[in-house]
Amino acid sequence: MFKIPDPELQIDFSGVLAEIRGQYLQDALAATIKNLDITEIDKALADYVPKPSLATLASHGLRGELMFPVPLLLTANPRLLGYYRLLYGYSQKEFYTTETGVSRFQSMEKRGVLTAANAADLPDLCRALSGAAALLLDGIGAKRVSQALLDDLTLLTLGPQLRGGANVKKGAAGIVKVFDAIHDIVKPAVKEATANRIEIENAAGRRVLIEFAPDPDIIIREEMSKDNFRELIAVEVKGGSDFSNIHNRIGEAEKSHQKAKAAGYVECWTVVNVDRIDMDMAKKESPTTNRFYRISDLINGGGPEYQDFRARVISLTGIRS
Repeated sequence: MFKIPDPELQIDFSGVLAEIRGQYLQDALAATIKNLDITEIDKALADYVPKPSLATLASHGLRGELMFPVPLLLTANPRLLGYYRLLYGYSQKEFYTTETGVSRFQSMEKRGVLTAANAADLPDLCRALSGAAALLLDGIGAKRVSQALLDDLTLLTLGPQLRGGANVKKGAAGIVKVFDAIHDIVKPAVKEATANRIEIENAAGRRVLIEFAPDPDIIIREEMSKDNFRELIAVEVKGGSDFSNIHNRIGEAEKSHQKAKAAGYVECWTVVNVDRIDMDMAKKESPTTNRFYRISDLINGGGPEYQDFRARVISLTGIRS
């Protein structure tokens, strides 16, 4: 009667969260402080943090570094820049930009690397971040601030980041599944294959390349003469399984296929990971798409949708059936 999906995403998140706590969140901050001279941290806080802000935190038994970064801490553990970014509510996309001037510091959060040039500018970065921290503390209010609330704020920013990462992984997995389905179809004609590229020879003796590409996701081209290709098929794979977002994904596919058509591709296909998609609606939202397919049908390797996919791959690549 009820079809409740498995909570796979939350299971994955629980494992990732445990790892992130040790790298970026309050656990990582506490572990870093243990290895430093607390009196030196206090001196740095006095230099970088407004006295009223320190007094507000102290009145709740909270140390200043819970909200305010200082060069001493970020030098000892560059990844902590991620903690303060999450605490202040900035996504990676809006924080690490040329507009903020912080883009070159991203290696601190991602790889734990602090270059000599970035170390020289770390004091100015900490002063700028402290300004944001002071505004956040004032906005929270002295009565509401607590260590638990600050932890909650970092998690509120982290949630969409984790979900976005999961969606990227899901999308990549969908592309691989479609690539594998094509590989199975053309296998008798394969001359050479790697993880992201298949070379086949068609019935005319011409070389056909099936490759991963940045946009669209999979391209199939026939070599007419040396380094001169005929663009056969552009495949855009939308691996997300969230039905509520299918309209956005179809719109993204349309943009990709418009570029593919302009580049000369004969056929543009969109493969989705939502079984109950309204095909009439999809055709209206992506008129450039010649054919729509479902990942589940391609994986199962049966049914009219798969047979159509298989027949068209064979026909357009020119291999023997």
